[in-house]
Amino acid sequence: MVVEKKRPLQPSAAANVDPTPPVEAAAATKNGKTIEEMYQKKSQLEHILLRPDTYIGSIEKHTQSLWVYEPDRGMVHRPVTFVPGLYKIFDEILVNAADNKQRDPKMDSLKVVIDVEENRISVQNNGDGVPVEIHQEEKVYVPELIFGHLLTSSNYDDTVKKTTGGRNGYGAKLTNIFSTEFVIETADGKRLKKYKQVFSNNMGTKSEPVISKCKESENWTKVSFKPDLAKFNMTHLEDDVVALMKKRVFDLAGCLGKSVKVELNGTRVPVKSFTDYVNLYLDSAAKSKPEKPPSYHVKVNDRWEICVSLSDGQFQQVSFVNSIATTKGGTHVDYITNQITNHIMNFVNKKNKNANIKAHNVKNYLWVFVNALIDNPAFDSQTKETLTLRQSSFGSKCELSQDFLKNVSKSGIVDSLLSWANFKQSKDLKKSDGTKTEKIHGIEKLDDANKAGGKESDKCTLILTEGDSAKALALAGLAAVGRDYYGVFPLRGKLLNVREATAKQLTENKEIGYIKQILGLQQHKEYANVKSLRYGHLMIMTDQDHDGSHIKGLLINFIHSYWPSLLKVPSFLIEFITPIVKATHKNGTQLSFYTMPEYESWKHNLTGNASGWSIKYYKGLGTSTSKEGREYFANLEKHRKDFIWEDEQDGEAIELAFSKKKIEERKSWLRQFEPGTHLDQTGKLIKYSDFVNKELILFSMADLQRSIPSMVDGLKPGQRKILFCSFKRNFVKEAKVAQFSGYVSEHSAYHHGEQSLASTIIGMAQDYVGSNNINLLQPNGQFGTRNYGGKDHASARYVYTRLSPITRFLFHKDDDDLLDYLNEDGQSIEPTWYMPIIPTVLVNGSEGIGTGWSSYVPNYNPRDIIANVRRLLNGDAMEPMDPWYKWFKGTIEKTAAKEGGNSYTICGTIEEVNETTLRITELPIRRWTQDYKEFLESISSSNKECKDPFIEDFDMNCDDVTVEFDVFLTPENLIRVTQEGLLKKFKLTTTISTTNMHLFDPRGVIKKYDNPEQILEDFFHLRLEFYEKRKKFLLNKREMELLKLENKVRFILAVVKGEIIVSNRKRADLFVELQTKGFTPFPKKTKAVEPEVAGATDDTEETEVKSPADSSSNGVQISDYEYLLAMAIGSLTIEKVQELCAERDKLNKEVDDLRKETPKSFWRKDLDALDGQLDELEKSDAQSEELRKKMRGKARGEAAMKSTRQAPKNPRKNNNKKANNAESVAEAVSSSMAAMEIEKAPEAAKPKGRAGSRKAPAKPKKQTLVLNDDDDDDDDDVLELKERLAAYNLDSSPDQSAAMETEVPKVPAKKKEPSKRAAAAQKKKPLATVSEISDGDDDINETDDDDEDSEIEVVAAPEAGKKGGRKPAANAKAGKAPAAAKKRGAANKQQPQTLGQKLLTDMLKPAENSGISPEKKVRKMRASPFNKKSGSVLGRVGKVNEVTENEENSGSASTSASTEETIEVAPARARPQRVNRAQTRYVLSDSESEHATEDSEFDEVTDESEDE
Repeated sequence: MVVEKKRPLQPSAAANVDPTPPVEAAAATKNGKTIEEMYQKKSQLEHILLRPDTYIGSIEKHTQSLWVYEPDRGMVHRPVTFVPGLYKIFDEILVNAADNKQRDPKMDSLKVVIDVEENRISVQNNGDGVPVEIHQEEKVYVPELIFGHLLTSSNYDDTVKKTTGGRNGYGAKLTNIFSTEFVIETADGKRLKKYKQVFSNNMGTKSEPVISKCKESENWTKVSFKPDLAKFNMTHLEDDVVALMKKRVFDLAGCLGKSVKVELNGTRVPVKSFTDYVNLYLDSAAKSKPEKPPSYHVKVNDRWEICVSLSDGQFQQVSFVNSIATTKGGTHVDYITNQITNHIMNFVNKKNKNANIKAHNVKNYLWVFVNALIDNPAFDSQTKETLTLRQSSFGSKCELSQDFLKNVSKSGIVDSLLSWANFKQSKDLKKSDGTKTEKIHGIEKLDDANKAGGKESDKCTLILTEGDSAKALALAGLAAVGRDYYGVFPLRGKLLNVREATAKQLTENKEIGYIKQILGLQQHKEYANVKSLRYGHLMIMTDQDHDGSHIKGLLINFIHSYWPSLLKVPSFLIEFITPIVKATHKNGTQLSFYTMPEYESWKHNLTGNASGWSIKYYKGLGTSTSKEGREYFANLEKHRKDFIWEDEQDGEAIELAFSKKKIEERKSWLRQFEPGTHLDQTGKLIKYSDFVNKELILFSMADLQRSIPSMVDGLKPGQRKILFCSFKRNFVKEAKVAQFSGYVSEHSAYHHGEQSLASTIIGMAQDYVGSNNINLLQPNGQFGTRNYGGKDHASARYVYTRLSPITRFLFHKDDDDLLDYLNEDGQSIEPTWYMPIIPTVLVNGSEGIGTGWSSYVPNYNPRDIIANVRRLLNGDAMEPMDPWYKWFKGTIEKTAAKEGGNSYTICGTIEEVNETTLRITELPIRRWTQDYKEFLESISSSNKECKDPFIEDFDMNCDDVTVEFDVFLTPENLIRVTQEGLLKKFKLTTTISTTNMHLFDPRGVIKKYDNPEQILEDFFHLRLEFYEKRKKFLLNKREMELLKLENKVRFILAVVKGEIIVSNRKRADLFVELQTKGFTPFPKKTKAVEPEVAGATDDTEETEVKSPADSSSNGVQISDYEYLLAMAIGSLTIEKVQELCAERDKLNKEVDDLRKETPKSFWRKDLDALDGQLDELEKSDAQSEELRKKMRGKARGEAAMKSTRQAPKNPRKNNNKKANNAESVAEAVSSSMAAMEIEKAPEAAKPKGRAGSRKAPAKPKKQTLVLNDDDDDDDDDVLELKERLAAYNLDSSPDQSAAMETEVPKVPAKKKEPSKRAAAAQKKKPLATVSEISDGDDDINETDDDDEDSEIEVVAAPEAGKKGGRKPAANAKAGKAPAAAKKRGAANKQQPQTLGQKLLTDMLKPAENSGISPEKKVRKMRASPFNKKSGSVLGRVGKVNEVTENEENSGSASTSASTEETIEVAPARARPQRVNRAQTRYVLSDSESEHATEDSEFDEVTDESEDE
């Protein structure tokens, strides 16, 4: 096979293929065409003529709505039929002429002639002409080159920025190509030559140029051409095309401005500026509108001229780039439009938050005119209708000024947008419109009237109820009136305030849609009557409280917003009222009261006839029974009140209450509120304005009071109720928050959910950074930390609280009787405000948002406040106070002092550790640790979503109190962030201000304070008055007590001497004798006889201080001399007389001291006491802080050691070494204790050698309470015991000790006692007291009986008054009781039990006779792997020596012969450092101990030990 040689590549003139033989060529034909005919190459000129749409656009006729100029009508927007290609070739010549203005600014004339008859168009401009000179490279004259040769241009050098229209080198050549004749004439004054050349036959033929002389002053260029109409399928220049061409001439006049005189057909165009040009459009638009649209013109710089007007909802633009008409706009138009739309969008949305306007919505209302000069513009095609050049390449900027944008905002566009938004909203809302139909389906919980939507629909009433319970009452009532004309629909809570709601909220709100469908309402329809509705009446049935009034108001607001005409229809809107109070007499008479003033008036008129009446308060509809519901509806006219529309004042009142536009008016409305205002329910008709001003205002005031605290005590009503109940209950014994919240609800008439009450209690007890400076309640449990801003608190059923000891130093007991206590539902509740000794609103700060006002008060240092109070007491000027937060380690700096207050910058703490590490040790106030951790993660390089991470990673060493982040950066980034500012870059600053300190003043009026000193000034004068009142009250009280004592002494002496005979006499005679002998009568202050209130609590229960109204009821009639006659017969002794005399002397001294006191001295004493408490608090805080620091340090040290230490693989065998098990148990106890929540955790003990257990036993010593397990010095132990006893008050009475519920710290084990002394030691010494003292005083025998099933050793406290007193003594083995963790729950509530003088054998009897075998108890316990004998101890409880021996072998067994039950505690999984041996003892309260065996937490400890 012969292989052909491949031929080398050849130029395109000879294709790189073999010549095809003639035979093959003939065979290659297809459809009768040769290859040459099928595949052709055209010259550029031929291509332009063949495919003109690529260059000049379509050559077919198009009809399009465009602006054209008509001499008689001006600019007209109408359908125009034209050929785009013809329009384009005219435009190319025109733009060339305009470009000359950029080349030669001296150009001042442009003449255009359009001769329709001759089919000739000419464009002439002065200024520098085309150089009449031969081009050295192309060897032709320059005019011929640029007008007769394709792809020639002066615009090819892109390094030179040009603002001309030409770019690609086609331009005028295209006009030449599509013309039958094209004449170029130019005068070049520089070269004194005039040039003329004629092209014809579509640039196919050209004449020789004619060169003549010209003057130096002659500089012009003229192009005349005859379009080749046949190429455009035309026979002549049609009117529409001519109108379009004329409009382009006007365009140029507008673009070139007053410096160029533009003529059309010999007449000057009446446009001298861009503004004149724009007015042609606006004048045309004005013909179809009442007035000319407003326009705003600005010439930003030499390159940008803008004019903005309004359109009718369709965006319009007229724009030019270098005199080219960009009919479709482009990037230059977007650049301008975006600035305008963004400004107006933000303005409108700020003005009306519900508008939800987007930028494209704004654009639809704009008409933008832009005349721009842009460097080297790029377009989407040769037709140049759209600019595509990026904004950054424009070569200039056009930033519209704020003044210009503000003017545009005032143009009316805002109103247009809002009306559009309303229209759109209405359109969306119409989707949920109702219609008048007889039956409707798909609405849950609707009970429709049988005749609703029918012929009698106008007689039907729809009852809207507040919740399902109210619906149940309404349905019960319908039994009395039937279901034909009454329908019921329950509302779920409060209706939406539609006046301020967004369109999305409205369309998504099912309830509003349901009401529209049920009633048959149609959006924005005018209703003259109710014939077109499904119901003729709308009845509102809500509770008779403030929230019920608000629901009524919201419903009225809903109707008024969309259908104001409906409110004018008589009796369309009705309210159903129920009694607030019912009084029932025992004879069956029943009275109903619909307002509180009405009830109060009746009660006042009862005078002495109150007995026999019982009162019941009906705050909610749910209080009424079904029977009462039927009674209400049977007497419907009495309960039905019709709303009436009197005048426009009614509408204004509704708007005042609910519109955000009326904020200032609403504030004024609330300021004018007068206590006692109420709506008179006796009338049949209620005006809407009366409802708003007399009923709804009560809700607004209540809402405000719930949200904004009083200046006096800094408390909101909920907090005040909690404090009131804490004082009333004498809340010194801790209780669960959930239980306490129930107590508060019961005793202070709290009408809201207990969940919110529990949250308030938790808030008052929180003490993390940024919460309270002085927490009024104690946080015993997890009450939240700075990690989550307190949101990480445990559930209210798990945490305990009680009054903080300092609270009673802030709110002094002696002020309680001076306060103005409120009364609700016949129950005395909290006062209007408490009177602390310093303004607590400054101590703990506050914030809240209510109706009309919001409030924010920062925290201040109580020491600063006390110091300023002292200055005021001394008559000195106060020093300015700055915010202060307890535990906060950052800085608070004043940044600006304003007229209405100061602003402060709060900074965290950040420091540079090394060149790649930063350490953050404090965050600004209210920036929580977890949130900050997430922020650090968001800027870390490990976060893939972060665009600009500047940290590599971070370590978190924070706990619940401290903050410590180690942030790692590259050295370069560290330098960069340091330069930018570490605090700013790491978001370690926040600002607070004192410009919004709104508080209720003592009179209950809202007041704005500019600084904390103003608050203190107001408080000072009020507090001083109260000290005066306190002095008078106490003096009067002591003097009365003194007088009473003197009378008692006289009386006793008279009886003893026989001057008064008491026995065997009538009381009446005795009273007469006492009167004649001058004994002072003391009438008892008893409550007036009042009707009995249902559900009222007994105020004498757990009262903290007996009120003057309390009486010692002994069954006899109250008399003025009862205080003498009720004295016990034992009082008639000389000792009693001496005692009373001593008491009288003491009282005399107190009265003398009181008389010497002044209000200021009283106050100073209180401040001294508070200072002392703060000192104690700070000392305690410092100790716990120090301990916490040590533990953190130790934890870090131990973390490094853990890798080298391991727990032994197997437990040690129980060999002859004594107390090996005791060691292991001690270790287990240590580890389990560490896991518990201990307020002050003891330091870990140093590990001891095994030989420690072999030391000779020492004599038993008193049980000592030692914080540091390392300290084995006995003297120190004893000394510390005394301090502890003093602190824990263990020597006091059971009641006193109960008040000091505190944990006993962990106690180290002591040396062992010889077993033979065990019994003697038990007889002589009472058993050791243990961790917590609990509520009752039950005898030990009760505990013995009740606690039989318990697996916990029960240890009793010695009986008061016996030998040895209350001092805790050691056991026979002197085992120490470790502190029981609070987490133990029920098992830790212990009774202060007394032992009495019982023998050990007596104490053991209940255990022996209980009927429960020791084996059974052992089976309940988990076996310890360290001691197989521990379970058998109970079988030998009677044998003291055996018990002792077992104790020596097992740390889990009890040494006490009184032990009934034991629990074994095995070692934890991870072996900790060995601690001193210690016995674990728990005391159980008899109420809860029987469940101890099921306590999962005990099992957890054992599980851990077994898993080891």
